[in-house]
Amino acid sequence: MNALPVKILLIEDNPDDVELALHALRMHNLANDIEVARDGAEALDYIFRNGAYADRSGEPLPRLILLDLKLPKIGGLEVLERIKADQHTRSIPVVILTSSRQERDIVESYQLGVNSYITKPVDFEQFIQAVYTLGMYWLLLNEPPKSD
Repeated sequence: MNALPVKILLIEDNPDDVELALHALRMHNLANDIEVARDGAEALDYIFRNGAYADRSGEPLPRLILLDLKLPKIGGLEVLERIKADQHTRSIPVVILTSSRQERDIVESYQLGVNSYITKPVDFEQFIQAVYTLGMYWLLLNEPPKSD
């Protein structure tokens, strides 16, 4: 069993959705370490250890990335494309968690390699349940490849 902390990267600019997701994940003890990036540029710096996150070398990559599509600076689709294009990060499960129901967003997300596309429920309890279910599946049930 892996002794490293389970790390989730939540990429979300809406403070209310950040708080709901953090509450759901912590309420069910699904992650030891949850990092929040509030825009696409910060997310890419975190993932690729650039800028303010350059000192993260040696730290494990996230086990799961929850990604909103509508982000400031760099949009979610570009973040997804960069994650899936890099050999060191492409196997990290990325779940789009967004309010967009636009077919072109769904199609493009899957073409870029997203692992799952979830439309955010508007209701508080449904949102909490959706995040809990995502965490349970991707962190406890899914068997990821061994990291290098």
